[in-house]
Amino acid sequence: MDKKETARNVLAEVSGRPAAEIRDDMQLVADLGIDSPKALELLVELEDALGVEISDEEAARMESVGDVVRYAAAC
Repeated sequence: MDKKETARNVLAEVSGRPAAEIRDDMQLVADLGIDSPKALELLVELEDALGVEISDEEAARMESVGDVVRYAAAC
């Protein structure tokens, strides 16, 4: 599984939506319902799945699925 697919699977798990429905243009809050507790869960799960540590600054820049997927691909 590549890093982009890993990121999508984590987003699906945290949001409760099927990975096949998650598109890059979706907003984490508005479209996927990622509130503050879920955002923390998302960061922890991404860090574990990708084997990285995500800074607060990087996390604050992640507003869409595309942002998360691009970050994951760059790791």
